[in-house]
Amino acid sequence: MSTLADHPDYSLYSNANTFLRQPLDHRPEQSDADVVITGLPFDLATTGRSGARLGPDAIRRASVNIAWEEQRWPWDFKLLERIGLVDAGDLVFDCGEQAQFVERLEAYATQLLQAGKSMLSFGGDHFVTLPLLRAHAQHHGKLALVHFDAHTDTYSEGSRYDHGTMFYHAPKEGLVDPAHSVQVGIRTDYERANHPYKVIDADQANNLSIEQVVDSIRKQVADLPVYLSFDIDCLDPAYAPGTGTPVAGGLSSNRILQILRGLKGLNIVGMDVVEVAPAYDNSEVTALAAATIATELLHLWATKNRP
Repeated sequence: MSTLADHPDYSLYSNANTFLRQPLDHRPEQSDADVVITGLPFDLATTGRSGARLGPDAIRRASVNIAWEEQRWPWDFKLLERIGLVDAGDLVFDCGEQAQFVERLEAYATQLLQAGKSMLSFGGDHFVTLPLLRAHAQHHGKLALVHFDAHTDTYSEGSRYDHGTMFYHAPKEGLVDPAHSVQVGIRTDYERANHPYKVIDADQANNLSIEQVVDSIRKQVADLPVYLSFDIDCLDPAYAPGTGTPVAGGLSSNRILQILRGLKGLNIVGMDVVEVAPAYDNSEVTALAAATIATELLHLWATKNRP
């Protein structure tokens, strides 16, 4: 009987169950990988439309559309010749147990970071970033946050488990330094007078030059270790309809990719892409955007850590 290994040019969609078709490894801390992909199928902190728990699977499936491209345009190197990458599958927790999810994710992330791995995590709703920040700050010290979103997620009136409160709690817990953090693409209301973070709102991000946006981000984070969190609703709903809280007036996928590429060399120590809700998607448009952004983040990580 022939096996998968006998046919390196197998059909694009056969066995397409991991990100970029990379190896599945349920003990990633023992692997040779540099970066570990982890799915976080959690949407119990959602305030709008639910369904982001299915985001990790959607991103993985959409990634097969770009997995064939050994050297991704316009980068000048082959990603998988520069970094080791494994997909660890999804974090397992008991359905409905928010506290257990938080505890398990923080412990899991801590274990990976102590093993010398970096993480690229797929949500799930945006609340997943808070336990990830706790683990990363414990390992790397206080972080600079680079946050792409339509919302600031600094709303103090939310419940204990709320995907709109993470960046209210993070500075209060000493996880991020707001004086060296920036939020990009914001186009919903927030308390401007006392807002702790630098904001490049959607109008600015769309109307300034790419170079001006990139320069502003770089100056803000300085030389701190960076945690980069990308909420897919930073994109305009025309480019990412499949999300729980879509807001018109966002950025195009092309503009986001140009901004991200301008950040190469930044000391990115942790990354996530969140809030993909495939039930509201059209033709995998949102999932493909998320998979593409995730791939760009891996290239950014490589430019600093594997030059």
